[in-house]
Amino acid sequence: MHLDLDTFFVSVERLQNSNLVGRPVLIGGFSDRAVVASCSYEARRFGVHSAMPMRLARHLCPEGIIIRGDMEQYAKYSAMVTEIISERSPVVEKASIDEHYLDISGMDKFFGCRKWATGLRQEIMQETGLPISFGLSVNKTVSKIATGEAKPCGEKQVLNGTEKDFLAPLSIRKIPMVGAKSYLQLRNMGISKVHTLQKMAPETMLRVMGQNGISIWKKANGLDDNPVLPYAEQKSMSKERTFENDTIDMALLKKVLAKMIDELAFDLRKERKVTGCITLKIRYSNFDTCNKQAKIAYTSSEKLLLEKVMDLFQKLYSRRMLIRLIGVKLSNLVGGSYQIDMFNDVVNDLNLFQAVDKIRVRFGVDKVIRGICF
Repeated sequence: MHLDLDTFFVSVERLQNSNLVGRPVLIGGFSDRAVVASCSYEARRFGVHSAMPMRLARHLCPEGIIIRGDMEQYAKYSAMVTEIISERSPVVEKASIDEHYLDISGMDKFFGCRKWATGLRQEIMQETGLPISFGLSVNKTVSKIATGEAKPCGEKQVLNGTEKDFLAPLSIRKIPMVGAKSYLQLRNMGISKVHTLQKMAPETMLRVMGQNGISIWKKANGLDDNPVLPYAEQKSMSKERTFENDTIDMALLKKVLAKMIDELAFDLRKERKVTGCITLKIRYSNFDTCNKQAKIAYTSSEKLLLEKVMDLFQKLYSRRMLIRLIGVKLSNLVGGSYQIDMFNDVVNDLNLFQAVDKIRVRFGVDKVIRGICF
């Protein structure tokens, strides 16, 4: 079973302000260079979508209501939904702030999977006031696609043995893993619908698109043996550096902090998380240890995290004593799809971060190093 909260950020905002119901809503920053973090179905009718530059979104949808958003509220409601699901479901995987996978194998013996799933969906809507959709099938891929077909605020079951028939008439865009580049490759091959992709020889897909082609072919044919992984929320992540020789070299200390932040921010985005709290740790040569913590707007932008850790360093380091160890911890971690300073990022920064992340994922973290100037 795949559960997905419909236009989650917008739905939470509408709980706070009922005047937004039925109106085009854009979640994101106010500047022209900001990006759309989320938008309502009313706004999507104008061609607006997530990650679009806000300037273009305003041009397409001049009546759109722009809201900066409140990640703390979104995290709160996400936790409420997760709690309801976890209390009733045997195995839960939280895929993001608004998505869950459930393994309900065997429920037919007691309740009937469809009946049980419908009851859970109704309970979530009654308890939280949030619209939610689900897809039910034999695996994660088909269930996720079924959820997309059930939206908004609906449910769909794909019976065992009917997966290929269900997928066949759909656009290849519906297949998870088919991004802009893969879509262009497939269209250049004359493939627009899933049924054409189903008929392709897997060897051809391997030759043209590598292992990614095989994965896409399997998904198009409704094949997916990935298990539902039990949900366990990571609470924090951190990095520390103990110096061989105690130091008060400010340039070195700031360079070390910048490298830590750069690596931690990448780890956040790789794991699809944002942080709401940052802690700086300093251990002096006499082994005295000092910590300073700050709550921050949820983000995984190294730019914002670096600004905050440098501010903490200025406030914390006042003893003019040699430093033995320095460290940074990010806590209050929340899973989510919009990892890069969702409400303040400008388009150029977003593109830069994504490009650097892709290089690091493919070739290694140390292949691209951020230049630091203080």
